[in-house]
Amino acid sequence: MSPIFSRLFFRSFDLVWSGLVGPRRGLGSEASLRRRRGPARLWVAVAALVVGTMCLLSSSSVGLFGASYRVQDVDVNKLWRTADSNGWRATSAPRTYWPPPPTESESNGYLRVRCNGGLNQQRSAICNAVVAARIMNATLVLPELDTNSFWHDESGFVGIYDVPHFIKTLKYDVRIVMSIPEITTNGKTKKLKGHQIRPPRDAPVSWYATVALETMKKYGAIYLTPFSHRLAEDIDDPELQRLRCRVNYHALRFKPHIMKTSSEIVNKLRSEGHFMSIHLRFELDMLAFAGCIDIFKPQEQKILLKYRKEHFAEKELIPMERRRMGKCPLTPEEVGLILRAMGFDNRTRIYLASGELFGGKRFMKPFKAMFPRLENHSTVGPGKLEENTQGLAGSAVDYMVCLLSDIFIPTYGGPSNFANNLMGHRMYYGFRTTITPNRKALAPIFIDRMEGRGISFERIRRVMFDTHFGGPHKRIHPESFYMNSWPECFCQTDARNQADRCPPDNINHVLESQFQSEEEMEEARASNQTESSSQIEEPTI
Repeated sequence: MSPIFSRLFFRSFDLVWSGLVGPRRGLGSEASLRRRRGPARLWVAVAALVVGTMCLLSSSSVGLFGASYRVQDVDVNKLWRTADSNGWRATSAPRTYWPPPPTESESNGYLRVRCNGGLNQQRSAICNAVVAARIMNATLVLPELDTNSFWHDESGFVGIYDVPHFIKTLKYDVRIVMSIPEITTNGKTKKLKGHQIRPPRDAPVSWYATVALETMKKYGAIYLTPFSHRLAEDIDDPELQRLRCRVNYHALRFKPHIMKTSSEIVNKLRSEGHFMSIHLRFELDMLAFAGCIDIFKPQEQKILLKYRKEHFAEKELIPMERRRMGKCPLTPEEVGLILRAMGFDNRTRIYLASGELFGGKRFMKPFKAMFPRLENHSTVGPGKLEENTQGLAGSAVDYMVCLLSDIFIPTYGGPSNFANNLMGHRMYYGFRTTITPNRKALAPIFIDRMEGRGISFERIRRVMFDTHFGGPHKRIHPESFYMNSWPECFCQTDARNQADRCPPDNINHVLESQFQSEEEMEEARASNQTESSSQIEEPTI
C-alpha cells in the first residue's frame, strides 16, 4: 500500500468513526458546536473514505497478472487499426527538377561497395550506396553483401533481392551495372579494379563530392569497404533523402520465393483474425553488447563476457547502471507484462521474429504462460520452409511478416537495425501501428520488481500509452532517418505549405514526364542553334 493512500484511508476511517459515535459529554459549548457540525462532517468523512478505498484498491493491482486491474480510457482494440495519419501519406517522388543519371560516357567512374552487418544494416548501406553514386555522378556496381562472415551464407544480393526490379526502379536515378567492365589500354584488355578506400563513419556529402570523387577520377573506379553507416543520415537536400526512400521502399524487393513464403505465413496468421509481431532481441550478441549480465547464472555470465571481449571494444559496464539507463533489452517476461498491462489477453496471436534466445527456456516460460499463442516462421510456415529461410533469407521472411503484421513491437533499438528499419517502413506503408516501449521510463518499474517490491500495471500503462503508435511525428534524436523519414518522404493532399503538397502518385510518371520535357528542350535548343547559324550565314552568301 502506498504511504499516501494509507494515510488517506486511515484518516478517513478516523473521521467516519468520530462522526458516528459523536463528541464526548461534558465539553460545554464547544461540544455543542461540534454536534451541530456533526452531520456535515460525517458526509465529508464518508466521501473521503470512499475515495481512499478506491485509491487503495487501485494501488493494490500488482503482481504478475493484476487480477483487479481494468483497462480504462484507451480502447486497446483500436490499436489493431493503423495510426492516425493526420492527412499525411507516403511519397518519394521528386518535387523539384531531377536530372537524369549520366550515360556511360558521362559517368565519372564506377563505385563498388561492400555492405557489412545484418540484413537491415546492409539494406541501409545499399540505400547509401545509391545516394553516394548519385552525388558523384558515378555508375554503381551492384552492391556486394558480406553474407559469409556473419550469416555463413553465400547467396549475396542476387540471392536475396529482385535484381531486375532494383535496376529498373532506379533507372531514372543512377546507372547500375552488374560488374565493372573490362577496359582496353595500349592494345591490352584487362578488368578495371576499384581503388580501395575506407570511408569515414557518417561521412558528409562533401566527402563524396571531393575526396571520393577525385580518387574515382584518378583510378576510374573506387571500392568502399566496409560500407556500413558511411554516409551521414542528416542530409540537407530533401531530394537525396527521397532517393533513399525510393531505394528502401520501392527498389529493394525480395526475391519471389521469399515474398511467396512470407505471404503464406501472413495469410495463415490472419485467417484467425489480427496478429502482432514482436522482435525479441534477447540474444547473445545484443546482451553482450549491452552489458546486461546480472540476471544470468555465473556460467552464462562467463559466456557473455567472453563474447563481449572477442567482438566489442573494451569498456567497463555496470549492469545495474545500464538497466537504469534503459540500455538493456527487455526480457520475454517483461514484454509479457507490458502487453498484459496494456490490455492484451491470452488469446492474442503473436509472431516472434528473433534469433536463438539466450538463457534457455526458463526466460520464455513466463511469457508463454501469459501468451500461449506464439508462432515463428518454423512453426507456422509452409512445408519445406526451412530450406528457403536459412541465413539472410530467414531474416528477410521475418522482415516481411513483421512489416505486414497488424501491430509490431520492437524490444530493443539501435542504429539502422532490424527494428528501426521496420518502424520506418511501417510508417511509409500507411502508418501501421507500432508499439515502442520506452525502456528508460520502464526501467525503474522493472527494477522495483527485480528487488521484490512488485509492480503496478497502472505505472506501465502510463508509460506505454504516452506514444504516437507509428503515426507521423517529427524526427528527434536518436531516431534515424531510416526509422522515421517524415516529413521528407511524406506529403499532404490539402497542405497549406507548398513544400508539403503531394506530387503525382506514380514516381516513374513524374520522372518520365520530366525527362521527356528535357529531351524536348534539348531538341528545341538544337533547332534554335541551327536556325541561328543559318541566319548568321545568310548575309555572306
